Amino acid sequence: MPILSPEDKHLTVLNLFTTDKPENQDRLITEMRKIVDTAAFEGWLSSTVHAGQESPGTANFIQWRSGEDLEARYAGEEFKHRTLPVFGEITTSIRLLQNEIVYTQRHPSQGSVTEVSADRDDFTVIEVFKTTEENQAPLVEALSEGQKWLVDVPGYRSHTVFRGLRARFLEGAFAVVYSQWESKEAHDAYRTRPEADMPETRRNSEATLKSLATERDWNSYRVVHSRKAGE
Repeated sequence: MPILSPEDKHLTVLNLFTTDKPENQDRLITEMRKIVDTAAFEGWLSSTVHAGQESPGTANFIQWRSGEDLEARYAGEEFKHRTLPVFGEITTSIRLLQNEIVYTQRHPSQGSVTEVSADRDDFTVIEVFKTTEENQAPLVEALSEGQKWLVDVPGYRSHTVFRGLRARFLEGAFAVVYSQWESKEAHDAYRTRPEADMPETRRNSEATLKSLATERDWNSYRVVHSRKAGE
């Protein structure tokens, strides 16, 4: 199963798709599984398909050896003339985000590594933060060391912070948080907690994020399929 670690130095790609109907989400997952199960691209390490929960859509979490390997994939005829057109037909938005992992944190109950797997029961949330070039570094810091208090939130399992490197179909600087929760109920309780009831550390953290992010959006997911190179 894929491991999320800043030490690995992989290029991590998050391909985020939204759609307007549950049946289109099912079709997206089918198309993604076809690609994942036959993947043999130079430099490809793993792919993990996620099914949208809060709203219809999918996420494909992909690890690559390098940006050059990924660009070779993008330059291929199959990607340009089949993959993108098929996804374009059944999606309402596409974002192909290239990132580096800069920080991981886990609740002590989650062991020594952050794992991504369909064998786990994580309720996963992916949140994208847009920002300015000059504010990207402080935003990443605020999402990383600035959120150590999350270990005290009921139901929290882990969060991993990505610094955006480049993207297709998203302009400007960005950062991404990939978090794992015990359940939808635990995440809902965290996200809907009134500001007046928040601990001071969280209120301060939220104020910092509001000052640094120009936009933010999220969706929740369940991991449904994963494959690594050589399997």
